[in-house]
Amino acid sequence: MHSSFISKLPLLLTFCLVTGFMPASGSVLCSADAAVYANNYGSNGNTGSNGRAGRDGRSGQDQSIFVNGSPVNLDLSGRDGEDGENGQHGYRPDCQNQSEKVSHNINAPNGGKGGDGGKGGDGGNGGSLTIYYTNMADLRNVLVRAPAGEGARGGRGGNGTAGCNCRVRSWEVKTCKGTPGSSDYKCDTKTYRCTDGNDGQDGNYGSDGKRGRLGILTIVNSKEPLANDMPTVKLPISELAGKQINLSKNKWNLRTGAVSLLAPGSVIADEYREFEQRLEETFQLVWQEKQPITNFANQTATLNLNDNKQIEVNFPEDLWIEGSAQTEGNLTSFTVKNVIVKKDVTRLAVAEFAGAGQDLNLKIVDLAAKSDAISTQFRVKYRARDNYGGSGYKTEYEGDIPSELVTRDYNRFILALGKLKISNDALRPGANVELEVVATRSLGGRSTKQTIRWEGAIRKPR
Repeated sequence: MHSSFISKLPLLLTFCLVTGFMPASGSVLCSADAAVYANNYGSNGNTGSNGRAGRDGRSGQDQSIFVNGSPVNLDLSGRDGEDGENGQHGYRPDCQNQSEKVSHNINAPNGGKGGDGGKGGDGGNGGSLTIYYTNMADLRNVLVRAPAGEGARGGRGGNGTAGCNCRVRSWEVKTCKGTPGSSDYKCDTKTYRCTDGNDGQDGNYGSDGKRGRLGILTIVNSKEPLANDMPTVKLPISELAGKQINLSKNKWNLRTGAVSLLAPGSVIADEYREFEQRLEETFQLVWQEKQPITNFANQTATLNLNDNKQIEVNFPEDLWIEGSAQTEGNLTSFTVKNVIVKKDVTRLAVAEFAGAGQDLNLKIVDLAAKSDAISTQFRVKYRARDNYGGSGYKTEYEGDIPSELVTRDYNRFILALGKLKISNDALRPGANVELEVVATRSLGGRSTKQTIRWEGAIRKPR
């Protein structure tokens, strides 16, 4: 349709509704149904702007001090947040120019919604204080105020505005067809109505800000500041070979009663930290896996020194690693014996289903050739039916396969199914068999299952 016609479409529709016919240009059809629906007259009120959120209060400054018995007075207070702004009131609708005697129902314009109030700012945290001392009694000369800032009020929502009221609520329109005076001349009178506009909703109130937290006290019995600790290290596995990685950690005790240690009138959180000792340990990786360690340049290991002076080593989830840790003095050595990519753990497949009777065997091959390292246990569900009138499959055996009935030849497993407690009819040539084998594969504390399904007939021995 031509763009100039589209731009005139609302005008053409109005013309159609009022006069009952359509101008020659265009292809819009007028009908009785079309006259029932129309746009509102005037214009709806707009929504008021939302109020801005209040700024969060500034946190108190963290400080570290050395005490020697002289009085100390510190203000580490968190500041209060700022109130959120109020939302603006909704805008009034345009209620003018209600159409009269039109052949359709109309709705008066709706009022504008009020804007939402802004969120109140959060209160700032009290500043943290670290005190280095050699005489515990000197802490009684330290007055510190580290209260939390208060959260501020949210802004009020703006008021919605009233919708327009209809100036004329109902009217009648007479429509005639045919030629006056003739038998086909008929007139019909219909009543149409105007519905008042809806009032705009009031805006929502902004939520109040949250109160900050009290400052936290830390005490250290030392004349020197503590060195920075490094309890966690992340490195590519390939970079661990031939290196000794140093880890350190400052160990703390959590205690209660902080205010009782300080000058009367102090304000600070009740729970405080007390330095216990510094932990320093060293880690090295010993690589005994057949694959070169450079194959794992894109894999990252994480070392973590815990409070028990033990170094934990964590490898990526997609690597299965078998190894052992040994600690001598401050050195922890982790020896890697086997590394298998997780996707290679579940690459078992049926190689052959052969034999009959007690000599019936299922052969499974490890396509990833990793079975010399991975522990494997099998469970089987054996179902069978014959070709001589059997109506369906019957479960003959379901359970673990004893280890003595599983033979591994490098990466090939032979499952002696004929030695299981299965009826002779279900093991003879011609029997149709459904197998569901579940292999549980384990290495280095990790384990997963793979389900293998096979269906076919027991063949006659050659």
